[in-house]
Amino acid sequence: MYHKVQIELTYNSNHIEGSRLTHDQTRYIYETNTIGLTDEVINVDDIVETANHFRCIDLIIDKANLNITENLIKQLHLILKNGTTDSRKNWFVVGDYKKLPNEVGGRVTTSPEKVEDEVKTLIEWYNNIKNKTLNDIIEFHYRFEYIHPFQDGNGRVGRLLMFKECLKYNIVPFIIDEKLKMFYYRGLKEWEQEKGYLIDTCLTAQDQFKVYLDYFRIEYDK
Repeated sequence: MYHKVQIELTYNSNHIEGSRLTHDQTRYIYETNTIGLTDEVINVDDIVETANHFRCIDLIIDKANLNITENLIKQLHLILKNGTTDSRKNWFVVGDYKKLPNEVGGRVTTSPEKVEDEVKTLIEWYNNIKNKTLNDIIEFHYRFEYIHPFQDGNGRVGRLLMFKECLKYNIVPFIIDEKLKMFYYRGLKEWEQEKGYLIDTCLTAQDQFKVYLDYFRIEYDK
């Protein structure tokens, strides 16, 4: 199951963000630390971020039972973007909040000077919720994505946090794959008008994850 999560979560989360590595290439990197021969041009950053994402998954498993903190969020970003082309840009901060304004889906996000306060407010709101549900985890994700605290890597860090929180609260986790990508984006965009779009997308992804659990004969709350 651990092996399955490493490959599926890494491949799909990176693929959503534009990685051109195939599923097999992702698996080769994890299993053999090689990528195999290919005639196509491969972006080195795709390889680096794939290897880094494997380490991020290890981190969220190790810290699954701990609360979300600013330090954890920044640590995930630092690991994910370490050694990439972005990390060598003087305006790109690895492991810390953005310096320049950005947007997501054409929507204005939190300005750089307000990010720290808004992240702290978000974490305080979330950690004060007792008996957290899947809907609470999804709402945290929505709010995090529209703060968009980092220059890049926000989606992957956000989905890693969702996976971690599902583990912590004994909720079946889920992986947003290519088939659900556009529904996922729609759900984020229309959350304020209709929360059901994003929730239903995550529930569909959760059903797929249950197939994995059934295959490996891992019990879970139905």
